[in-house]
Amino acid sequence: MRHQTIALIGGSGFIGSHLVNALVELGKNVRIATRRRENAAHLTLLPVDVIETNVYDPVQLAAFVSQADAVINLVGILQGKRGDPYGPQFAKAHVELPSKIVAACQAKGVRRLIHMSALGADPKGPSMYLRSKGDGEKAVRESNLATTIFRPSVVFGPEDNFLNQFAFLERIFPVIPLACSQARIQPIFVGDVAKAFANVLDLDAASGRVYELAGPTVYTLEELVRFSGAAIGKHARIIRLPDMLGRLQAMSLELAPGEPMMSRDNLDSMKTPAVASGPMAPELGIEEPASMEAIAPMYLTGSSSRSRFNTFRASAGR
Repeated sequence: MRHQTIALIGGSGFIGSHLVNALVELGKNVRIATRRRENAAHLTLLPVDVIETNVYDPVQLAAFVSQADAVINLVGILQGKRGDPYGPQFAKAHVELPSKIVAACQAKGVRRLIHMSALGADPKGPSMYLRSKGDGEKAVRESNLATTIFRPSVVFGPEDNFLNQFAFLERIFPVIPLACSQARIQPIFVGDVAKAFANVLDLDAASGRVYELAGPTVYTLEELVRFSGAAIGKHARIIRLPDMLGRLQAMSLELAPGEPMMSRDNLDSMKTPAVASGPMAPELGIEEPASMEAIAPMYLTGSSSRSRFNTFRASAGR
């Protein structure tokens, strides 16, 4: 079935911006929900509708999805207050919102729903992040909608807060104390994530499926930090922290102003390898996932041309 009008929730962020571009290139009509229009200013030069909406309000959410052919949910957070089985921020973004989206789709007759989860999502997982993602998946799977769930590993790309963060640390500090240095991660390029979402949108065979998304290579966290440093010509000394010191470090970062660079829950998430169980499904249309080595050095060093989204941001800010 062809789905022409797409209601995108979480579309103004890193992954969402790339997905919007992919959908527009397919000729889809895209509407993007955002709490404040300026948050999506970098997308307004594209032929899309940016709609100020509080997606946590059931009435506003139902109005947003009304008359759409499909809904895509990309909302996710990495940090939140602690709680059992997870804190209120994780509950709101990862569990309550998917449930509200399902209800809105059912009320407005929208049958197609694509939901982004994460590798390792499990209601009984080791972290609040993974437990809440697992419960969010459950709410989607138990609906009567035509659902597809994606479980990506860590996503890299020009605007990521992953390799760019490691490169920032390498530029500033000659020594980097690193917790969970041997955690295993299989990063995937944001362009491949967007392509996978776009390719299954109209694919009937993808209904009811859960897909893992991961790149071609598995790395340890330490290898990723070293890679980021080498790409910018920096080679900080890495000190592998034992678990207890790593948790003390994370706790101190949680107490710092702003969003923490690392939290105890992030460390708990890394107990589960962010590694796929096998190659990506052929129907996703990604024969050879992009390698980190081929793409990341260009944006880490600033030698590549800025992405079209950064250009849009600059234009909008003038």
